[in-house]
Amino acid sequence: MKQNGKLALALHSLGHLALRQTPMTSEAIAAQNQTHPVVVRRVLGRLRDAGLLLSEKGHAGGWRLAKPADQISVADVYRAIDEPFLAIQLPQAPPECSIVAAMQGMVRAAMAEAEAVLHSHFARQSIADLARAMQGHTHDHQRDPHGHPEKPASLPGDSPL
Repeated sequence: MKQNGKLALALHSLGHLALRQTPMTSEAIAAQNQTHPVVVRRVLGRLRDAGLLLSEKGHAGGWRLAKPADQISVADVYRAIDEPFLAIQLPQAPPECSIVAAMQGMVRAAMAEAEAVLHSHFARQSIADLARAMQGHTHDHQRDPHGHPEKPASLPGDSPL
């Protein structure tokens, strides 16, 4: 069973965008995720089409959240990606084998139930929740263009120190 890498890329990107005051380029996001900028644009384009992200061209352009992070649920992102979170490769059933065919039906039903449980859980989690969890972890890639650690942005609901 494998997890959806597009959802992971989308959540990673949105978490970082929630912590920033400025847009991020596809190139910067790709470098963080060790992937190609075209992959980033394809995945984040789905989020833009769903109204979760904005993209701007030009010198100060890049990707930014279309609304506050506490108003974007992980389920919103999951829906925008529009691919199963969990994937399983079922064996091909020979036409004469009713057992394999029956088992495939049972596995598909279980996977549909698991996806529904995941969706329900994701609906209760926001990108702001994800960003707050990320603030507790320091990553080397959270640096400005000069190599200095970035100061995380305040998130809705955070109290001043």
